[in-house]
Formats: sequence, C-alpha cells, structure tokens
Amino acid sequence: MYYGFDVGGTKIEFGAFNEKLERVATERVPTPTDNYALLVETIAGLVNKYDAEFGCEGTIAGLVNKYDAEFGCEGTIGLGLPGMEDADDGTVLTVNVPAAKGQPLRKDLEAKIGRTVKIENDANCFALSEAWDEELKDEPSVLGLILGTGFGGGFIYEGKVFSGRNHVAGEVGHTRLPIDAWFHLGENAPLLGCGCDKKGCLDSYLSGRGFELIYAHYYGEEKKAIEIIKAHAEGEAKAVEHVERFMELLAICFANLFTATDPHVVALGGGLSNFDLIYEEMPKRIPKHLLSVAKCPKIIKAKHGDSGGVRGAAFLNIKN
Repeated sequence: MYYGFDVGGTKIEFGAFNEKLERVATERVPTPTDNYALLVETIAGLVNKYDAEFGCEGTIAGLVNKYDAEFGCEGTIGLGLPGMEDADDGTVLTVNVPAAKGQPLRKDLEAKIGRTVKIENDANCFALSEAWDEELKDEPSVLGLILGTGFGGGFIYEGKVFSGRNHVAGEVGHTRLPIDAWFHLGENAPLLGCGCDKKGCLDSYLSGRGFELIYAHYYGEEKKAIEIIKAHAEGEAKAVEHVERFMELLAICFANLFTATDPHVVALGGGLSNFDLIYEEMPKRIPKHLLSVAKCPKIIKAKHGDSGGVRGAAFLNIKN
C-alpha cells in the first residue's frame, strides 16, 4: 500500500493507493500551520488510522510480519510540500507551512511512525503523478511544468524524481529570461521582480500571475487571466496582441528548457494550462528555437489536476 500526503498551507490531503496504483482511501484535514508537534502528530495519526483500516494494527510500531512484508499491508509514506529539504541537515525550507520551516520533519516522522518517510517538493510530486499515468509510465523521461500562481516543474527519469544535489532541480521558475525572450519583449520590456528577491525570473513571466503582469505593463490596466483569454476569443485587439506576445515568449522559454533537459513528454498543469491554444501553438513555435537536430517533445495537459500532488507523493516509494 502506498500512502501519500499533500501538505499545503491550509489543508493536508491524504491518499492511499494499492499495488495497481488505484486510490482506495481519501481524507483531508486542516494543516496545523503554527504548531509543529501537532503537524507531526496529525500526519502520524492518519498513518496509524489507515494502517488499522487496512488490517495492519500490528505494524504501527514498525513490527512487520511475513504477510505484511510480502504483500505491502503497511503503507509506505511519501510527503509532498511547497518547499524542500536541506540536502545536508534535513531541515525543511517552506513558506506556506510555517510550522515545518527549519524543522527536521522527515526525521521526526520516521521516529514517530517507525518507518521510512520520503519528502519531495510538490511540483516534483505533480510530475511524478503524471509520469506514472498508464499512458506515460513507459516513457523514459517526463518533464512536468506548472503554469499556475507561479511557474515551476519537476524532472522524472525512468519513473523516478531527479531532485539534484541540493533538492532544487526542477526550480525552473527561478532561472532567468533567456536573451532572445528579452529581445522579443522589445524596448519596453518589463523587468519583473520575484519572491526570491531576484529580477527576471521565469516565475514572474510564464505563470498565470505573469500573464496578468505582462498585460498590465503594456496596456496599463489590470485584468484577470480568464478575462484576457475571454477577450482574446472575442477578437479584442489588445488581448489578441497580448496572447501573440505571450505565446512566443512561452515558446522561447520552453525551447531553452527543452534544450537543457530534452524530455520525451511534457505535461502542463496549473490554471493557465487550461488555455487550449497553448497546445496548438507550442508545437508550431518551439522548433525554430531548438537545435537543428532536435524535435519538439509531445506536450500534453496534465490528467490528474488537484489530485496530482497526493498521487505523486504516494508514488515516491514505487520501485521499478
């Protein structure tokens, strides 16, 4: 049994998955954002509850009998959260879950429940969830990209997350605009700040928020992404011009990422990924920005939406 936790700023979502990767249990509870001990206790309590529900009462203290070891009655544990572990001391870097910030969450959970815990960035969990979808599980590499409030991603190679030496692989939102993207934006290009205290990060340009910021910069009025997209569909001139500018910007930046990572498939998630024009335009626009020998990878809309985080967290423990 695979247990996954998607630990967010307001809620913790739990999911249990069987060996066929079918979801067999779901629960959501509030996140104890300011009480670390309660956060650990809440996660451990859900583990113990579902161990008991699936007939694993005798394994809660880490005592696994022959049947459990063979058939996986006791759930393996994976956590996804908006942040990452320090690769050297195991403490958690996160803003949205302040109770966990600077705390050795994995170590404390392992001591509490008597088994190994894996922790990954929520974008990596999203990418892993897509990579283990029935249609993609045989693909050698999958790049997951999130076009949401921010822009981020995860690299999956041979069914496993690649998180790098410092657990920051996939933080594509904090790479900078390539020079050809800057030239594309023209003399009046906006130099947008980022939450990481740098300027020019892709997070501020390719996200849904960036889509809105760029529009406001060029046209002097604030509009929600959904309003701009609706105006584009109606042929409104500013919206059409903006979307054309953004699609080329996206193609340039994607091409730079694809040149570095050369993925077989790219799965897009986040609110802006629902803009269907992206899937029409990227295959046409990206090739001219790639090396001459390269082909544009298949770009698809993520299938698992909001459940991707908990699915991917659970699948951190899959052994190929």
